[in-house]
Amino acid sequence: AVVSTQSTGVSQAAKGGARLVSLPECFNSPYGTQYFAENAEAIPTGDTSQHLIKLAKENSIYLIGGSIPESCGNKLYNTSIVVDPSGNIIAKHRKVHLFDIDVPGKIRFQESEVLSPGNTLTVFDVDGLKVGVGICYDIRFPELAHLMKLKGAQFMVYPGAFNMTTGPLYFELLTRARAVDNQVYCASIAPARDVNSTYVSWGHSVIVSPSGTIIDSAQEEEKIIFCDVNKSDIEDISSSIPTWKQKRSDIYQLNLVKNE
Repeated sequence: AVVSTQSTGVSQAAKGGARLVSLPECFNSPYGTQYFAENAEAIPTGDTSQHLIKLAKENSIYLIGGSIPESCGNKLYNTSIVVDPSGNIIAKHRKVHLFDIDVPGKIRFQESEVLSPGNTLTVFDVDGLKVGVGICYDIRFPELAHLMKLKGAQFMVYPGAFNMTTGPLYFELLTRARAVDNQVYCASIAPARDVNSTYVSWGHSVIVSPSGTIIDSAQEEEKIIFCDVNKSDIEDISSSIPTWKQKRSDIYQLNLVKNE
């Protein structure tokens, strides 16, 4: 059922004119530490990777495969692959910041109990547009977005399954913050809400402009959201409020220490 739903959604997005399509976090598996091992697959030989390759080729699109539980050796990762229209995997992002939180009386979740963190910064090219990818909790760390910006990212995409505690407070806020911080387009792509799931997603996928305005958004239900990326919007906001030229590297600096 999941494969059928995602296939239909990707095809509809492509027919709607999308050149780049993203799925949500853990789209092929229930989201929970108790589910990751049994649903983990090798990349690129696993069924889900092969399905994503097929979808990208059939629809002539670039496809960000949300994320899936990945098995590699004796480790598990929360991983997103990016497939080009020819079916080549052109990027792979393993969630860098694992979701370990404990909100008393509301939610406790510890990805690190079963997952290992990734160590790479992920930026790729779509027809001359530089796109950066993070996964869910990665969006809370402005340093990662800053480094993607330094690598040329003009659009940042975060497949993410925020929950009913953190979602209402932070999902849109963080998406708008990363857009404004970096003067780029930013999208957070969430699973639709399933109240019968052991982990209930907030939903509310959203795409934000470089000025922080909402271009398109969903509520809790399934919905395909769209935006046209206009590089001149990035240039306009960057020239009118030139924060990236005003940074004080004589006082503070951010460096990429590791990318492997």
